[in-house]
Amino acid sequence: MTSEAHIANLTRRLEVLEAEADIRRIQARYMFLCDTPNPEYGVADDQERIARILDLYTEDAVWEGVGEYYTNQFGRAEGKAALRQHFEHFWGSRQEPLLLLNAHYLTSEQIHVHAEGNTADGQWIHMQPWLFSDGKALIRSSRLNNTFRKENGVWKITRTRTENVFVAPLPQHFAESYPKASVLMRP
Repeated sequence: MTSEAHIANLTRRLEVLEAEADIRRIQARYMFLCDTPNPEYGVADDQERIARILDLYTEDAVWEGVGEYYTNQFGRAEGKAALRQHFEHFWGSRQEPLLLLNAHYLTSEQIHVHAEGNTADGQWIHMQPWLFSDGKALIRSSRLNNTFRKENGVWKITRTRTENVFVAPLPQHFAESYPKASVLMRP
Protein backbone atom coordinates (compact mmCIF):
# COMPACT_ATOMS: atom_id res chain seq x y z
CA MET A 1 0.00 0.00 0.00
CA THR A 2 1.38 3.40 -0.97
CA SER A 3 1.70 6.20 1.54
CA GLU A 4 -1.09 8.06 -0.23
CA ALA A 5 -3.42 5.05 -0.09
CA HIS A 6 -2.46 4.40 3.52
CA ILE A 7 -3.26 8.00 4.48
CA ALA A 8 -6.58 7.85 2.58
CA ASN A 9 -7.47 4.62 4.40
CA LEU A 10 -6.61 6.09 7.80
CA THR A 11 -8.55 9.28 6.98
CA ARG A 12 -11.67 7.27 6.08
CA ARG A 13 -11.39 5.21 9.27
CA LEU A 14 -11.03 8.39 11.34
CA GLU A 15 -14.05 9.94 9.62
CA VAL A 16 -16.14 6.85 10.48
CA LEU A 17 -15.05 6.99 14.13
CA GLU A 18 -15.87 10.71 14.32
CA ALA A 19 -19.27 10.11 12.70
CA GLU A 20 -20.07 7.34 15.17
CA ALA A 21 -19.09 9.59 18.09
CA ASP A 22 -21.23 12.47 16.78
CA ILE A 23 -24.22 10.17 16.22
CA ARG A 24 -23.82 8.67 19.69
CA ARG A 25 -23.82 12.18 21.19
CA ILE A 26 -26.89 13.24 19.17
CA GLN A 27 -28.87 10.18 20.24
CA ALA A 28 -27.86 10.60 23.88
CA ARG A 29 -28.68 14.33 23.75
CA TYR A 30 -32.14 13.58 22.37
CA MET A 31 -32.79 11.17 25.25
CA PHE A 32 -31.33 13.66 27.76
CA LEU A 33 -33.68 16.40 26.53
CA CYS A 34 -36.65 14.01 26.82
CA ASP A 35 -35.96 13.25 30.50
CA THR A 36 -38.24 14.58 33.25
CA PRO A 37 -37.40 16.65 35.11
CA ASN A 38 -35.51 18.24 32.26
CA PRO A 39 -31.79 18.24 33.19
CA GLU A 40 -30.75 20.82 30.55
CA TYR A 41 -29.60 23.98 32.32
CA GLY A 42 -31.22 27.25 31.26
CA VAL A 43 -34.27 25.76 29.53
CA ALA A 44 -37.01 28.18 30.53
CA ASP A 45 -40.02 26.13 29.45
CA ASP A 46 -41.22 23.15 27.43
CA GLN A 47 -41.32 25.15 24.17
CA GLU A 48 -37.59 25.79 24.52
CA ARG A 49 -37.05 22.09 25.27
CA ILE A 50 -38.95 21.19 22.11
CA ALA A 51 -36.94 23.72 20.08
CA ARG A 52 -33.67 22.16 21.29
CA ILE A 53 -34.93 18.70 20.38
CA LEU A 54 -36.00 19.88 16.93
CA ASP A 55 -32.50 21.33 16.37
CA LEU A 56 -31.27 17.72 16.33
CA TYR A 57 -33.51 16.84 13.34
CA THR A 58 -33.41 17.54 9.60
CA GLU A 59 -36.27 19.51 8.03
CA ASP A 60 -37.65 16.35 6.38
CA ALA A 61 -37.28 14.13 9.45
CA VAL A 62 -39.76 11.43 10.45
CA TRP A 63 -40.70 10.31 13.98
CA GLU A 64 -42.76 7.13 14.09
CA GLY A 65 -44.01 4.47 16.43
CA VAL A 66 -44.24 1.07 14.75
CA GLY A 67 -45.50 -2.39 15.63
CA GLU A 68 -48.69 -3.61 17.21
CA TYR A 69 -48.38 -1.41 20.31
CA TYR A 70 -46.68 1.81 19.16
CA THR A 71 -48.33 2.36 15.76
CA ASN A 72 -51.61 3.34 17.37
CA GLN A 73 -50.05 5.02 20.40
CA PHE A 74 -47.54 7.27 18.59
CA GLY A 75 -48.34 7.19 14.88
CA ARG A 76 -46.13 8.99 12.37
CA ALA A 77 -45.00 12.62 12.15
CA GLU A 78 -43.17 13.87 9.06
CA GLY A 79 -41.38 17.23 8.85
CA LYS A 80 -40.45 19.62 11.65
CA ALA A 81 -43.93 21.15 12.00
CA ALA A 82 -45.44 17.70 12.57
CA LEU A 83 -42.60 16.75 14.92
CA ARG A 84 -43.28 19.92 16.94
CA GLN A 85 -46.95 18.88 17.31
CA HIS A 86 -45.85 15.39 18.34
CA PHE A 87 -43.57 16.73 21.09
CA GLU A 88 -46.16 19.31 22.21
CA HIS A 89 -48.47 16.38 22.95
CA PHE A 90 -45.98 15.30 25.63
CA TRP A 91 -44.92 18.68 27.03
CA GLY A 92 -47.15 21.38 25.56
CA SER A 93 -50.22 20.53 27.58
CA ARG A 94 -50.52 19.78 31.27
CA GLN A 95 -51.92 16.29 31.34
CA GLU A 96 -53.18 14.72 34.54
CA PRO A 97 -51.67 12.90 36.22
CA LEU A 98 -48.45 14.89 35.82
CA LEU A 99 -45.30 13.08 34.75
CA LEU A 100 -42.83 13.55 37.61
CA LEU A 101 -40.00 11.30 36.51
CA ASN A 102 -38.87 9.81 33.22
CA ALA A 103 -35.26 8.81 32.60
CA HIS A 104 -33.90 7.16 29.45
CA TYR A 105 -31.25 4.42 29.59
CA LEU A 106 -29.66 3.46 26.25
CA THR A 107 -28.02 0.11 25.56
CA SER A 108 -27.16 -2.41 22.80
CA GLU A 109 -25.80 0.26 20.49
CA GLN A 110 -25.03 -0.41 16.84
CA ILE A 111 -24.02 2.46 14.54
CA HIS A 112 -23.34 1.94 10.84
CA VAL A 113 -21.86 4.78 8.78
CA HIS A 114 -22.70 4.16 5.12
CA ALA A 115 -20.00 3.98 2.45
CA GLU A 116 -20.52 7.50 1.09
CA GLY A 117 -19.89 8.85 4.63
CA ASN A 118 -22.80 11.29 4.95
CA THR A 119 -25.59 8.94 6.04
CA ALA A 120 -25.83 6.37 8.79
CA ASP A 121 -28.23 4.23 10.77
CA GLY A 122 -28.21 3.17 14.39
CA GLN A 123 -30.05 0.75 16.60
CA TRP A 124 -30.46 0.86 20.37
CA ILE A 125 -32.65 -0.59 23.07
CA HIS A 126 -33.76 1.80 25.73
CA MET A 127 -35.58 1.49 29.02
CA GLN A 128 -37.31 4.23 30.95
CA PRO A 129 -39.11 4.32 34.26
CA TRP A 130 -42.15 6.61 34.47
CA LEU A 131 -43.53 8.02 37.72
CA PHE A 132 -46.77 10.01 37.82
CA SER A 133 -48.23 12.44 40.36
CA ASP A 134 -51.01 9.99 41.30
CA GLY A 135 -48.41 7.42 42.43
CA LYS A 136 -48.75 5.16 39.38
CA ALA A 137 -45.54 4.01 37.78
CA LEU A 138 -44.38 1.87 34.88
CA ILE A 139 -41.26 0.81 33.07
CA ARG A 140 -41.10 0.86 29.29
CA SER A 141 -38.57 -0.66 26.92
CA SER A 142 -38.29 0.07 23.21
CA ARG A 143 -36.12 -0.74 20.24
CA LEU A 144 -34.91 2.23 18.22
CA ASN A 145 -33.96 2.07 14.55
CA ASN A 146 -32.88 5.58 13.61
CA THR A 147 -31.25 7.18 10.58
CA PHE A 148 -28.91 10.16 10.33
CA ARG A 149 -27.53 12.51 7.67
CA LYS A 150 -24.63 14.94 7.70
CA GLU A 151 -25.79 18.40 6.62
CA ASN A 152 -23.36 21.30 6.36
CA GLY A 153 -20.82 19.32 8.37
CA VAL A 154 -23.27 18.49 11.21
CA TRP A 155 -24.96 15.14 11.84
CA LYS A 156 -28.75 15.32 12.24
CA ILE A 157 -31.49 12.77 12.87
CA THR A 158 -33.55 11.96 9.76
CA ARG A 159 -35.74 9.29 11.34
CA THR A 160 -36.63 8.16 14.82
CA ARG A 161 -38.39 4.80 14.65
CA THR A 162 -39.45 3.14 17.88
CA GLU A 163 -41.00 -0.25 18.54
CA ASN A 164 -42.29 -1.51 21.88
CA VAL A 165 -40.39 -4.31 23.61
CA PHE A 166 -42.53 -4.24 26.76
CA VAL A 167 -44.44 -2.01 29.17
CA ALA A 168 -44.82 -3.21 32.75
CA PRO A 169 -46.43 -1.64 35.80
CA LEU A 170 -44.24 -0.84 38.80
CA PRO A 171 -45.49 -0.78 42.38
CA GLN A 172 -47.35 2.36 43.51
CA HIS A 173 -44.89 5.03 44.70
CA PHE A 174 -41.95 2.75 43.79
CA ALA A 175 -39.46 5.62 44.00
CA GLU A 176 -38.86 7.03 47.45
CA SER A 177 -36.77 10.01 46.44
CA TYR A 178 -36.54 11.87 43.17
CA PRO A 179 -35.83 15.49 42.25
CA LYS A 180 -38.50 18.06 41.45
CA ALA A 181 -35.93 19.80 39.27
CA SER A 182 -32.49 18.85 38.05
CA VAL A 183 -29.52 20.92 39.23
CA LEU A 184 -26.89 18.76 37.54
CA MET A 185 -26.00 21.18 34.77
CA ARG A 186 -26.14 24.41 36.79
CA PRO A 187 -22.85 26.27 37.17
